[in-house]
Amino acid sequence: MDYATYLKKYPSADGFFGKFGGAYLPPQLVPAMEEITQAYLTICHSSQFINELRRIRREFQGRPTPVYHCENLSRKLGNCQIYLKREDLNHSGAHKLNHCMGEGLLAKFMGKKRIIAETGAGQHGVALATAAAFFGLDCTIYMGEVDIKKQAPNVARMKILGAKVVSVDKGAKTLKEAVDAAFEDYLQNYKDTIYCIGSVVGPHPFPMMVRDFQYVVGEEAREQFKDMTGLLPDVITACVGGGSNSIGFFLPFINDPVEIVGVEPLGHGDKLGEHAASMTYGSEGVMHGFNSIMLKDSDGEPAPVYSIASGLDYPSVGPEHAFLREIGRVKYDVASDLEAVDAFFKLSRYEGIIPALESSHAVAYAMKLAKQMGKGSILVNLSGRGDKDLDYVIEHYGYGENFKDF
Repeated sequence: MDYATYLKKYPSADGFFGKFGGAYLPPQLVPAMEEITQAYLTICHSSQFINELRRIRREFQGRPTPVYHCENLSRKLGNCQIYLKREDLNHSGAHKLNHCMGEGLLAKFMGKKRIIAETGAGQHGVALATAAAFFGLDCTIYMGEVDIKKQAPNVARMKILGAKVVSVDKGAKTLKEAVDAAFEDYLQNYKDTIYCIGSVVGPHPFPMMVRDFQYVVGEEAREQFKDMTGLLPDVITACVGGGSNSIGFFLPFINDPVEIVGVEPLGHGDKLGEHAASMTYGSEGVMHGFNSIMLKDSDGEPAPVYSIASGLDYPSVGPEHAFLREIGRVKYDVASDLEAVDAFFKLSRYEGIIPALESSHAVAYAMKLAKQMGKGSILVNLSGRGDKDLDYVIEHYGYGENFKDF
């Protein structure tokens, strides 16, 4: 494949990445999605929109975020050098604001008065509540009851920012059910509302839109790394749930001689219900309006999933990720809960950086790979900070007393 023209070719006009993607919608939502598609295709080439988004990123978000060399951690691991793209320093604490500000700007362009979303770890909810406050829009966030208990600090932040947080108590009471509830709301209120999906999932045009807004992460990182070292990294890696932070990080490197690895949550083990590793253990299927790889139960329905990281416990994955694996450009691997928590404590102790549990999966993989490689460099997308996870980690793992040093 000619990766130099990849972004022009994918997705297709009807939202497919190969056989993955598309828009599988109830009839009443077809006009709404077409309205969003046409509005986005108009403004994404508008100099006014692009300049305003750049101004927001610079003056409000604090972009560009830096690339940081983990000298202490690298020294402990050997001669392979680990670097971080510091999205934890993006305003609101994660990469999510990159697409939320874009979606908020789109909502204003379309004349919408209200934005809604689902959230798992709460970072997307906080980012969208931030965007709503910035643009003067009403905001409703759907969040599973389980995640509300795990992510109390982010729930408080959303409410302080003026968002209405709706607890979802159906099913597993986590991210999938939050998406279900948000779609139900959107079906009833699409005329004055935009559903700002929190990852590169859902029906077209959302996987394309969120990818485009997140592209800035990898674009900055590639230039920054070359400025710092004169080289490209040997490997880049990021965590993958739905896959927004990773797709934006990966694509600017797609035409380079760089190994690209997405890291999924293995949770407690490889049995169904113990993990949320869709790409590793799933098969092709349609849910939430798009075709991708998903974890299924015996009836072919979305299976129950689990991860210590609330932002990763989703039973499917963005369609572009499924396509990138199919064409052999991106590899997908796993990290367990315990590996992620170990990385959480080690990055905190040796670099003074407390990572989100989601991002800790990628850090864990990088640490393991660095020992195997013995030389070279690995660039990790540190997609968010771990303030939101402190209460949960302390309750279940203390202050890291039982975790071994190197």
